[in-house]
Amino acid sequence: MDPSPAEQRAADRGNATEGLLPDRETGRSVTNLRPALRFVRPYLAQVAIAGAALVVTASVTLSVGQGVRLLIDEGFATGSTELLRSSIGIFVALVLLLAAGTYVRFYFVSWIGERVSADIRLAVYARLVRMHPAFFEDNQPTEIQSRITTDTTLLQTVIGSSVSIALRNAFMFVGGLLLLFVTNPRLATIVIVSAPIVISPIVLFGRRVRRLSRSSQDTLADVGSHAGESLRHIKIVQAFSHEGQDLAAFAGRVDVAFAVAVRRIRQRAWLVATVMVLTLAAIAVMLWVGGQDVLVGRTTGGELAAFIFYAFIVAGAVGAASEVWADLQRAAGATERLMELLHATSALPEPDRPKQPRRPGAVAFRRVSFRYPTRPDVTVLTDIELSLSPGETVALVGPSGAGKSTLLDLVQRFYDPTEGTVAVAGVDARDLALETLRREIAFVPQHPVLFAGTVRDNVRYGDVDADDARVIAALRAAHATEFVDALAEGLDTVVGEDGQGLSGGQRQRLAIARALLPEPRILLMDEATSALDARSEQAIRQTIAELKGRCSILIVAHRLSTVAHADRIVVLAEGRIVAEGTHEALLRENGLYRDFAEIQLVDSEGEIAAGG
Repeated sequence: MDPSPAEQRAADRGNATEGLLPDRETGRSVTNLRPALRFVRPYLAQVAIAGAALVVTASVTLSVGQGVRLLIDEGFATGSTELLRSSIGIFVALVLLLAAGTYVRFYFVSWIGERVSADIRLAVYARLVRMHPAFFEDNQPTEIQSRITTDTTLLQTVIGSSVSIALRNAFMFVGGLLLLFVTNPRLATIVIVSAPIVISPIVLFGRRVRRLSRSSQDTLADVGSHAGESLRHIKIVQAFSHEGQDLAAFAGRVDVAFAVAVRRIRQRAWLVATVMVLTLAAIAVMLWVGGQDVLVGRTTGGELAAFIFYAFIVAGAVGAASEVWADLQRAAGATERLMELLHATSALPEPDRPKQPRRPGAVAFRRVSFRYPTRPDVTVLTDIELSLSPGETVALVGPSGAGKSTLLDLVQRFYDPTEGTVAVAGVDARDLALETLRREIAFVPQHPVLFAGTVRDNVRYGDVDADDARVIAALRAAHATEFVDALAEGLDTVVGEDGQGLSGGQRQRLAIARALLPEPRILLMDEATSALDARSEQAIRQTIAELKGRCSILIVAHRLSTVAHADRIVVLAEGRIVAEGTHEALLRENGLYRDFAEIQLVDSEGEIAAGG
């Protein structure tokens, strides 16, 4: 399947940063911004326009000093009304040019910041959405969400504002410094001598701000993570009257974030205040020396006024640099965090030469053993040998923790086996492209997951190209049409995140409909009927019976009523297969299965019904 335009843009943006993940030495400095700036490359035309406007506005601002000199020395000194009038006219023209240039610069710089921020979000999400599930065991999704939103917003501010300010002030600093020497070389020497004294606090405090910026962003991510988790599970929070404890924990995290932010702000405040005092002190010295020169006739009043103007330009550029430097430090921390995500590698690599399915519907576990990456010392599955023929229905039963759900994860290649191979459609799952592999399979989880949107959107999640006729057919197969038709807007009824507003059984039936919509070759069901009442479960059993022979079905269940009519039942215990056969054979031959069956309720007609 060809990538969507959005995915292609994400890949293009991501490729711009390949090999640019900073090491630990460079990752703590503003050089870490370079990978983010690579996202600017596709928009060099806009950068050129903004740069030209910046040069124009800076040049106009610098030319004002010469206008002041001429106005004082030739306008006021000669008393010429005509010269004064023409000077004012030129000044108005310069102001209009400055306004136009400022508009162009602000628009394009802001546009670049917003566009680059959006591209980085897209590239990071495109990388994350294809990461292996174990990645999200080590990295909390709520913290990742904070990085995608908060950190990219900070980068947008820096690229769309701070970088422009930095470049403008760099231009103003260099231009102002040159004009200082043109206007009065003697006074300009004072500026050169005092410059290191003014700049040194920027370096000193900047290092401290840089360290605190990363810490501040990490603590803010922790705040967002805690809030997102508690609000997402608000019913559990309130059911256990845990609001007070959660609020206290949240307040503690907020206080930690605030304390770190205050330390960062204090350092920035010292930085700005120190630079301001030193800059104004240097200007005071220049005023004293320059005033003496005017009094003895070594310079004119206009030249001194122009020099003071340029001195303020240079001082303002240095002061703005101290502000921008602190912003760049924070952006460097944000970029480091984003690049960590953008350059994360999946533990499930795509094959270099993907193979095509040879035997659709077939599944085979060949001497499979497995340990979760986060628990490498615990063996979950040991030496599993199991085959599923096309069109066959196999049920997995056993106590909790026996490894049943893990087998389903391995079929979908959410993990690779530690030892052995898992073959799907006659091919080692590692030799199939992930998209090809998962197109063969549909999955119904134990806890149904629905997304914010309409009923139609949630069912069509299984196949976005399906028309309403297919959606309705899938709902009918899942025996969900009755309750969907009873909803106020039918298929257009909006359900909340995680299916808020629907019962557990309704959510489960929609999840089953979603799985049936693409007509998969392999259907995996993990306790898919656990949330259904007896009537709904009976309907789903009929659906499964109708699917027998049309697709392979692998069911994990505790209810014997769900598994008794499977072609085969596989009993697992402690990660091993301990028995395999039909329901009747296992009742006779396997004690574990017989014990399992004895806790189920049997109705008066001898049919197996749902039990505890």
